[in-house]
Amino acid sequence: MKHRALDDVYCSVARTLSVRGYRWTMLILREAFRGTARFDAFQARLGVGRTLLSDRLGRLVDEGIFERVRYRERPERYEYHLTRKGLDLYPVLVSLMEWGDRYKVQDPPVRLFHKACGEEAEPHLVCSHCSQPVGPFDLRAEYAPGAW
Repeated sequence: MKHRALDDVYCSVARTLSVRGYRWTMLILREAFRGTARFDAFQARLGVGRTLLSDRLGRLVDEGIFERVRYRERPERYEYHLTRKGLDLYPVLVSLMEWGDRYKVQDPPVRLFHKACGEEAEPHLVCSHCSQPVGPFDLRAEYAPGAW
């Protein structure tokens, strides 16, 4: 299945991957959550080419994940700020980090701390009704017509 065709698939995972399924896109999002907002800073931190970075940032703006905000008139310069839609990708990024910590590195490079209590935090998926943890065998999916 081609990446461009993913937008046409009646599947939330496929349509999400059509927006952010590229390796560089996830790294751009990682940097944005670390506070990076300017093109040159993204480029310096990621070591990515200008053309590729410009393409990915443009796609993220088109998708409403970033908004371009002018910070200088002459020469014209913009920052890239996460929108509500972009901020909603945080759990995805944290889940990828958690998986990578478990299976790809021996000593995790980042530790997360809950600001409210100051304790180290580990992400968990929980039921929105009973707050119990849920895993891959704890949920039942009901598919809409045409979703499979």
